[in-house]
Formats: sequence, C-alpha cells, structure tokens
Amino acid sequence: MLLIGIAGGLGLDLCAKGLLANYPLEQFVFLRSLIGLGLFLLLARRFGGLNSLVTRRWRWHLLRTLLATGAMFGFFHGLSRMPLMDALTLGFTAPLMVTALSVPMLGEHVGWRRWAAVTTGFLGVLLILRPAGGHLSAASAAILFAAFCYACLAITARKLASTESSYSLSMYVITGPLLVSGVLSAEGTWRSPDATGWLLFVLAGICSVIAWIGIVGGYRRASPALLAPFEYTALIGGALAGYLIWDEVPDRWVVSGALIIIGSGLFVVYRELGGVMTNRYLRTMTASGAAALARRRTRQSLRQTDDT
Repeated sequence: MLLIGIAGGLGLDLCAKGLLANYPLEQFVFLRSLIGLGLFLLLARRFGGLNSLVTRRWRWHLLRTLLATGAMFGFFHGLSRMPLMDALTLGFTAPLMVTALSVPMLGEHVGWRRWAAVTTGFLGVLLILRPAGGHLSAASAAILFAAFCYACLAITARKLASTESSYSLSMYVITGPLLVSGVLSAEGTWRSPDATGWLLFVLAGICSVIAWIGIVGGYRRASPALLAPFEYTALIGGALAGYLIWDEVPDRWVVSGALIIIGSGLFVVYRELGGVMTNRYLRTMTASGAAALARRRTRQSLRQTDDT
C-alpha cells in the first residue's frame, strides 16, 4: 500500500513541477484539491460509502486538515523554486521525523542506534543546505516545514487507525487546502489552463488520490518507524525524472547528503526488522498479501499433518 502511495505522490510531484512553471501556486492547489475531492466522492461506495465519513474525533481531523494545508503549500512552494532532486531529498527527511515523533506521540520504543541514525540523517540535511555557505533559502525552509507537517500526518493516521476509516483519513485532509487556496485564488491571478494544462491538472488529482489512499492504508497497517524509510524509493524516480525532463543534475553535496539520509533510513529498517521476516514485516504488506501468506502456511501445515 505504501509503495503504491509513493508512486502516486511522485506522479503528483512531476505534474506539479510542470504546472507551477506556468500557473500560480494557489491555482494549482485549488484545482488539484477540487479534482481530488471529486474523485474521492466517486470512490465513496468502494470505501464504505459516505457513512464512513461519520466521526466523533473531529478535532483530530481538523488538526490533520491544518497539517495537510501546511504540507501542501510548503512543499509545492519549494518545489517551484528549486530542482526536483533537491526538493525531494529535503522532503524525505519526513521519515526520520516520523521515527523521532513516534516516541512522544505514539509511545513507541526507539533504541539508541536508531536515534543515532536519525541524528546522522539530519547531518545529511545540513550537508545539503550548507547554512554557513548561504545555501539555506526560503524554498528549502518551506520544504522542511512541509516535511514536518507530513510526518505529523503519518503519525496521526496511525493514531486514528483504530477508529477512523482510510476513506475519512484521506477525505478530510483535502478540505483545508481546498478552502485556503480557493480564498487565495479569488484574490490573486488566475490563468485559464490550456489543453495540456487541464491534462496535467487531472493527472495531478488522480495521483493525489492514489497517494493518499496508499499512504494512509500503509500507515494504518504497520508502525511508522518501520514503514517510513521505504519512502526513499521515490528519490530514484525523482532523480531520473529531473534529469530526463528538466536536465537537472544534482551537485555532489546533494548526492552526498541524499546518500547519508537514505543510509540512515535503511539502518532504521535493519534495526526494526532484525534481518528476519517478523510479524511486523508481514503487516507492511497489503492485507490480501498477508492473508495469502497465512493461507499458504495453513495449507502447508495441513499437508504435514496428512503426511504424518
């Protein structure tokens, strides 16, 4: 589920990178959110209908809506002003933040080795930003803020998993960015999209739905500290797309920092899994995949019983 969500998120980033070169940020967020909301409504029956939106934990959903607004505006503001690889690399500090925040917010245990990995990962961020050399910009600060908001979204999805549906966790977070961008669009400059623009806007809406369903579905099934580092797989696609589409080549500082961040995340996975196929690891698969493995084990046990 998480990997499906990551693919959708990368598709959204590519559409955004192309659109933000010609359209205002608030217009992009508004149309992306409006199209995504329409698609979510069409999918309502598949996810339990509109009744699955009923909740008594509206304060948490309000918080998630505010976090989603900060994450969306912060990340796409930075993305429009810096190379794709640089933006994605800074954005993927979120998994390290998830690991750190899972302790105070979820009460999960994170040992000293994983804390060391988190600290090392943030040293990689400093290597990319090189604040002493004046490379810390408003765009990079906006993306780091967006990463923090995204990490909090991941944590709250896990916290609400026992009472809220994946549909409600995905649906409510669209409303905040939609309302805020709608107000800003009414006061700002609006450009009528051409055919290519509408195509990219629709694709962005579709990718955003895929991203939210996949990411929320993944974090409902397993520990954020375990799942978060797998999000680094999007860096590979982002690097290739940046080079092939926009001729962007990251400098040695960005590459070195990215390797440190990825290495730190992979070490977190190693410490979490312990090199074996644990029950925790099984929970990172889709529910159907885990059920299939369970059925296979049952059949094997029955065969062994029959042979005996």
